[in-house]
Order: sequence, then structure tokens, then C-alpha cells
Amino acid sequence: MSKDIQGTGDVVRLKQSLGELPEPVTRPFLVLVGGLPATGKSFFSRRLAQRYPAVVLESDVLRRALVHHPTYSWQESRRLFRVCERLVEDFLSKGFSVILDATNLKAVHRDLFYQAAERSGARVVVVWVEAPPTLVWARLSARQQGLDPNDKSEADWAVYTRMRKTAEPPFRNFFRVNTARDIGPAIERVVKALKS
Repeated sequence: MSKDIQGTGDVVRLKQSLGELPEPVTRPFLVLVGGLPATGKSFFSRRLAQRYPAVVLESDVLRRALVHHPTYSWQESRRLFRVCERLVEDFLSKGFSVILDATNLKAVHRDLFYQAAERSGARVVVVWVEAPPTLVWARLSARQQGLDPNDKSEADWAVYTRMRKTAEPPFRNFFRVNTARDIGPAIERVVKALKS
């Protein structure tokens, strides 16, 4: 019972769901990718991981590993973010760089990850991903039809609309990425920041 309360079982289960890990590095980093559903966070994160190896923690995949039928409720998100915080700190403390692909819409959630990175001595780069609502609508429509096998999210227009009302963009310095455009230049800017 205490294991479930502390989330240890969740952490172990999610670690087992991850694929092969990259090589650990001397100075790991945390890239905190945030934004509303269907703005292109996962697409950006996968492209970045091709340029700069890291453990990619995709919240939609992790959420489905924890909950069979996600509702995106406050309680469910709280459970997911607590487990993600533990995963992030564990990987960073062992020298693995991490790309956290999650909505990260609330400052209080982002603060947990900033603190985990600070305790691990890791650098932090924040990326805020955006897309015009018309493009989001088109992507969500494609999602409902199952047209993109890489799209693991179940968030729909109602979830997007609800989250949009309460989203809090980052307060600290961040890279703004509009996925309606070519993201190549944004990837290069982030990679340059990680290498500096």
C-alpha cells in the first residue's frame, strides 16, 4: 500500500515502458517542452532527440501506461506529474539528459521540474510550443480518425479548450516555437543553447 501511495510502483512501471536509453553524459540537461494539446510538442521533442540524444518522456505515452482510459482530470494529471518528477530527477542524477514532452501549462508543475533539475545539478532549457487554433483543430480531427500512428494523445477539442483557458506561459527565459512553420531553425537554436 505504501508503495502505491509514494508512486514507486508507477515509477517502476513507467521505466519499464521506456525503450533503449542513450549514453549518460557529464553534464545532463532537462529540456522542458510545454504547450497546449496538438500544438506539436511530441513532433518537436522527437526531432530534437535526433539531434541531441536524451531520454524522451512523452506524457501522453506515460499517461496511457498509468491509466487505461485517460480523462485528463486534475487528480490524474497530479499523479502523472508526480511520477514524471521522480523519473526526471532519477534520470538526471544518473547523468541522462531528459526531454520532458508534456503540456506543462501550470507554473506550479514546471517548478517541480526546475527543482528536480537543480537538485541534480542539471541545466534547464524551456521550450514553449504553439500552433494556430485552426491548425490545432485540423490535427485533432486527424487524431480522431487515427491518421497519425505516432500520435499517442487522446486529448480532443474539449480538452484543448478547457486547458487553453488556464494555461500559464513560462515566466523564465524560453524558446517559443510555432509548429505552423518549419521547426528546423528552432531545433538548431535549442541545440546551440544545449551545447553552449
